[in-house]
Amino acid sequence: MSKNINANLQTRLSRVKLLALDVDGVLTDGGLYYSNSGEELKKFNVKDGQGIKLVMQAGIEVAIISANNSTATLHRAKKLGIKRAFVGIDNKLATLEQICEELNLSLAQVAYVGDDLNDLPILQSVGCPLTVADAIPENQACAVYVTKLKGGQGAVREICNFLWQVHQRVLQPSLSNGISSIID
Repeated sequence: MSKNINANLQTRLSRVKLLALDVDGVLTDGGLYYSNSGEELKKFNVKDGQGIKLVMQAGIEVAIISANNSTATLHRAKKLGIKRAFVGIDNKLATLEQICEELNLSLAQVAYVGDDLNDLPILQSVGCPLTVADAIPENQACAVYVTKLKGGQGAVREICNFLWQVHQRVLQPSLSNGISSIID
């Protein structure tokens, strides 16, 4: 197990069945780009995407819950195979509770990554509240782990690596042999 995971975090990660993610400031750097026609563009980190695929292979469900109503987010979710992507959400906690009900999970089995005030109610409710290095102080104070990397710069991959390490026993031996050297 990584030296970066303390016993409390390891225990919480071992209970996770759902990784839920904010988008702006977590999967992106929080910047918004606009084309000349007014189309909103976002930059996603490929390493975060690979991490998401790893945790999905380990049997962890992944969901995206964003306040921003962005088609770019929906395209990214589809490309990664994320079935539960919600955009334009005002009450993120209610959406997460609905997802948990559909999956027959409790909030205690959820890891959530959020960086701003609208994420705080979820962070205060889930079993494994996580945030990124450049999150607001309130979120950092609530989190059991603050990434070393900033949002959009590999922070989600950092979290996914920890989740994968804790849950890797469920992977097929042939898959785990090839991946373990990548994340060590």
